[in-house]
Amino acid sequence: MITVRMQPHKPALAALMVLSSALALSACGADSSEKGNTSSAVESESVPTVVTTFTVLQDMAKNVAGSHLKVESVVSPGEEIHDYQPSPDDIKKAVNAKLVLANGLGLERWFERFTAQSGAPVAIVSEGVAPIDIQEGDYQGKPNPHAWMSPSAAQIYVDNIAKAFSQIDPAHASDYLANAANYKKQISDINQDMIKELAGLDPAQRVLVTCEGAFSYLARDTNLKEKYLWGVNAEGALTPKRMAEVQNYVKENKVPAVFCESTVGDKMQPVAQATGAKFGGLLYVDSLTDDDGPASTYLKLLQYDTQLIAKQLSAGKNQ
Repeated sequence: MITVRMQPHKPALAALMVLSSALALSACGADSSEKGNTSSAVESESVPTVVTTFTVLQDMAKNVAGSHLKVESVVSPGEEIHDYQPSPDDIKKAVNAKLVLANGLGLERWFERFTAQSGAPVAIVSEGVAPIDIQEGDYQGKPNPHAWMSPSAAQIYVDNIAKAFSQIDPAHASDYLANAANYKKQISDINQDMIKELAGLDPAQRVLVTCEGAFSYLARDTNLKEKYLWGVNAEGALTPKRMAEVQNYVKENKVPAVFCESTVGDKMQPVAQATGAKFGGLLYVDSLTDDDGPASTYLKLLQYDTQLIAKQLSAGKNQ
């Protein structure tokens, strides 16, 4: 059962509310050209706001919310989630929110401080997911937070989102549950496509080497082996020793292509250069793209990553 946790109000919250009041008073002096937007602004404000920590959760939540809730993300498209530093505007956004959705599992290192300052109610959407422990690196033994990369785990996320929405807005609970069921069906269909897409790789090609260990859930679900430079993205996580270990692994296993994540840049080139493996490109995990990018929704993210992995591993083997 998903729990919506209420946060105690803090002095920082009061200060932000005073700031909000001051901004509202200053807006009273707006000219008549701005007053023409009053009715649409009131309609927008009448819809409760839910804030998510990052864009993948935002997209999931939008699919469940329908028109009943406005869903915003703290972290913008293309930004890195783990060590994000929330701004005063981010905190103000959460202050005014009906609910804040977070991944949990240690993904948002800044989250407790963020919610303590905002006082917003919180729901952790990974609740009920069986985590995979990180096997190597500084975070060995801790849960891998990237559980949404498993479509089956993502369906648990969706159920939790629907339950949380039903708690804060019981009048529309049936709509949230129906939206969740429809969205889960789409995720299930994508899952089947992913398995089929990667099923064509022969055993020697079924190795996924990435910068961050963000694909453990996807690798488990699609029967891939994995190797990574660091377990969870963090400043200073990559060491010369770790780089050498991955290079040796790629050489010994004749891995045809290696990858990196979009939010951390290309730190896999030294491995490609030292081993002769092809750099297969950037994969999307922690952040969606803008609307015109290849991973503008969660479902598109899964499709894009799976197709790129299958294409580059099979093509790289023949080069």
